[in-house]
Amino acid sequence: MKKVVERTRNKGYYRVFHVPIWIWAFWILPGHLTADLYAHGPDRRHWVWLAIVSAVCAWRGLAGRLPGAETQPYITHYGEEKPNLWYRVICYTTAWIDLLIPFAINLAGLVIFFFTGKWLINQLYVKLYYILAAAVVAATILDFTPRARRSTRGEGAEKGWFYVAVWTVVPTQIIGLLMWRMGKFLNLSPTNLGNLRLATFLIAAGVFLTLGLLGRLPRSQRYHVPKGTISDMVVSGGA
Repeated sequence: MKKVVERTRNKGYYRVFHVPIWIWAFWILPGHLTADLYAHGPDRRHWVWLAIVSAVCAWRGLAGRLPGAETQPYITHYGEEKPNLWYRVICYTTAWIDLLIPFAINLAGLVIFFFTGKWLINQLYVKLYYILAAAVVAATILDFTPRARRSTRGEGAEKGWFYVAVWTVVPTQIIGLLMWRMGKFLNLSPTNLGNLRLATFLIAAGVFLTLGLLGRLPRSQRYHVPKGTISDMVVSGGA
């Protein structure tokens, strides 16, 4: 681990930068709204929900009650046995839902189309999204969800796994969305376009997942600190 200078307070721009991240995370949380957003564009429901989320996140950010928006870092050394804060539990549970569920549904939809020729992604969002989201919430309640557990002791490894997921899911989803939007310019049949989308999705996910597992992507390194000890390395970055 690289030793860095310990900071006692988060800089203002650092705190401000994290607020729009959490606005986005909570805005896309309702799966049916997000599916409609990507399929048909924003409507009144999306703007109302965005206004509510923006107001709440701005309020909590000013109060220092969003990860990364705190006035000072809560976790300074890996291995610290500290109780996790309620807003961290809520925010990181939300983030895991945002990362895992749409990714899984999109992949399932592409695989189903490959074998059956039927587009069922919208139906999957209706039937599966909230069931899978409830499973993530249950994992948090059972103390399994990384960065949303009751103690921050495992932050060194949990933070790394979180960013492995971020680096795997976000670029893959963006590439998949671009392929979908560009499909009409490729002059391909629906079957060939669906197969190309699946191949692109799998290749992108495989590349980023591999790089993340190897710790080659920012913040994807996992630091395991033996139980009962605290690392003498200062944690760089809090969110």
